[in-house]
Amino acid sequence: MRSLSRRRALQAMAAAGAAPAVSLGAAKETSKKEWPITEGPDTPKICLGVRADLDETGMRRIKQLGVDYVLTGGPKIPWTEEEVRRRIEHFKKGGLTLCNMMIGGFKNTIYGRPGRDEEIDKVRQSIRAAGKAGLPVIEYNFYAHRLVEGYYEETGRGGAGLTAFDYDRVKDLPPLPDEGAHSLEEMWDNITYFLKAVVPVAEEAGVRLALHPNDPPAPVSRGSGQIMATVAGWKRLIEIVPSPANGITFDCGVTRELGEDPVEVCRYFGARDRINHAHFRNVRVRKPYEKYVEVFPDEGQVDMFAVMRELVKLKYPRALYPEHPRALDADRERRDFKPYYPGGGGYTGLAYNVGYARAMLQAALSLA
Repeated sequence: MRSLSRRRALQAMAAAGAAPAVSLGAAKETSKKEWPITEGPDTPKICLGVRADLDETGMRRIKQLGVDYVLTGGPKIPWTEEEVRRRIEHFKKGGLTLCNMMIGGFKNTIYGRPGRDEEIDKVRQSIRAAGKAGLPVIEYNFYAHRLVEGYYEETGRGGAGLTAFDYDRVKDLPPLPDEGAHSLEEMWDNITYFLKAVVPVAEEAGVRLALHPNDPPAPVSRGSGQIMATVAGWKRLIEIVPSPANGITFDCGVTRELGEDPVEVCRYFGARDRINHAHFRNVRVRKPYEKYVEVFPDEGQVDMFAVMRELVKLKYPRALYPEHPRALDADRERRDFKPYYPGGGGYTGLAYNVGYARAMLQAALSLA
């Protein structure tokens, strides 16, 4: 009986050991992807935001993470072809491609004040300069006020820093004297005036414009309405001047802050070729629009892999920024550490985000 039981046990163990081998063999036969799977012309391209004057050491640190694309803030408007080209060449020396610059400096345009036509002309000059220099995307904001006063730090796993937002803390703040209060329709009038003036120039220059959503997406920001604080607003925006040059920065984290499904929203704008830049981060929402906390990419409510798969299915070919790193001790211990947001991190946090995004991208491409 002992011998029979032992024989049966060995047979069961052998059968159990053989099953994975068969599965692995089958997977190997059906796999058509050659590893390592890398970015290509029709795939998202992981990028990081950097200073325009990033030195050789800083560029080495970016390259060591496997990142080949960067974005940065632009110079004072109007940009010149020479200045844009100088920045492109600066990063090229470090093996990096400048894929996006943020443009600003047109407050009269945002508020509908005298002097906006002069500002818009400078923006148009900047777009033409970017096109001649070969910069593919220009990102911008268009909010009367960004309600960053509502951010505060929460403690996450292992004592890591998280960035939280609570509208109740700031909903009664008055308008600032230099900004004033602007109704929602007034803001729509102002962005319409702007887009009709600049989008045709962007089309001609071969440059795509990407408007970032309002973040935080509070209903009212110091007395002013927010045109990009709802998905309905995002949809309205791209119809003002129908053109691939008139697009958005798709942010899956902000999308969830609105209580929306990031995959469905990604599909809507991606199918219309209106995602001109993308941000990749996660959140936990307590109340849509008003209360949420930005967390590590692996612990929020956004299905990050589903978002990446959708971008891959859409053959989205532009930059993907795994932004808003969490504060880790390895960053906090540095003397030069200066977080951009309460609970925000630095290089170590970015390394985590990049590694996570790279894994999601490779996994999604392997199934494409």
